[in-house]
Amino acid sequence: MGVIIMNWYFRALGKYATFAGRAPRKEYWYFGLINAAILTGLAIAISMTASAGHSPLALTVVYAVFALLILVPSISVLVRRLHDTDHSGWWFWISLLPGIGGLVLLVFAVLDSSPGNNQYGPSPKNMAV
Repeated sequence: MGVIIMNWYFRALGKYATFAGRAPRKEYWYFGLINAAILTGLAIAISMTASAGHSPLALTVVYAVFALLILVPSISVLVRRLHDTDHSGWWFWISLLPGIGGLVLLVFAVLDSSPGNNQYGPSPKNMAV
């Protein structure tokens, strides 16, 4: 199971700045899950280092660099996920609205793929990893 999840993660990461096409739910959610786990682990390590009286500067830099490195792939996989639900990638900008923007994107991300081909390409559903 872990290998499958990592395959989905690296599949999304391999499309670093690809905003065209479609991304199935698994690709989007596994990418987010792994990134959240890494960032949470780093945050815990930073907190433990600081509470032990040591400087967490190095870990903080690692956290910030990782967060910056996954910014573009995170946006691109979200745009491709929006395409999969037959929505324009421009819907990404609704995330700037506090509260409701994130909720709208969450609903779109949870929706099932639009069946068959749509204006963004063929359905990625049931594709092998």
